[in-house]
Amino acid sequence: MPLAQIRQIEAVGFRAWPAASVHYDGSWAIRMTACHPSKRLNSVNPLDPGDTDNMEERVARAVQRLRAYGRPPVFRLSPLAPEALDAYLDASGWSRFDESLVMVADLASIDLSDAIDQIPLRDTGRYVDAAVAVQQDNPALKPGLVEVIDAIRPAKGLFNIGTLAASRRKGHGRMIVKSAIKWAVQHGAKRGWLQVEAGNAGAIGLYEKIGFTEAYRYAYRQAPDA
Repeated sequence: MPLAQIRQIEAVGFRAWPAASVHYDGSWAIRMTACHPSKRLNSVNPLDPGDTDNMEERVARAVQRLRAYGRPPVFRLSPLAPEALDAYLDASGWSRFDESLVMVADLASIDLSDAIDQIPLRDTGRYVDAAVAVQQDNPALKPGLVEVIDAIRPAKGLFNIGTLAASRRKGHGRMIVKSAIKWAVQHGAKRGWLQVEAGNAGAIGLYEKIGFTEAYRYAYRQAPDA
């Protein structure tokens, strides 16, 4: 995928999962959020493959800023990150983890004939309760998740698709995704995108069957003494 399109998707992704504060060091976006520990909300996101000036000093500043904020030093490296930075972090002992795929689809090409019509409830509390239960997250994260969800401005999107273990392989995930896409198409959406962990073969298979294809990948690096 051309870098210009990746930049567009990354920008949309930032708006869809908004950090409480963002500090820029050149083209490196340092996203920080006190209310929730999500890596995407608390990481350094380089946005220009050519921005490699004073890397050692800038990495040190980013580490200091994140630690002062109470977060572990983490870089999120997409194709917009300089290869030299990735090599520097690797040589400095930063571990690579949690690779994810960004997938895209032309919504007009998706068969929605079996999708149901559904009106979003916009009940943040109910959603957060369900998300914590399905993903077996720490209930203490609920207030922070509510704060993040309430800060989201885009009206169309897929987020935290999941099914309770006892209810899987019954088509619920496919129906949820297709119904959400149908609603989005009815409200003018032309293209769809999503992020999914590379190790989640079941979800990737589901999205591929619906019509999504891989556009690019990103992964995280964490400081050796984090």
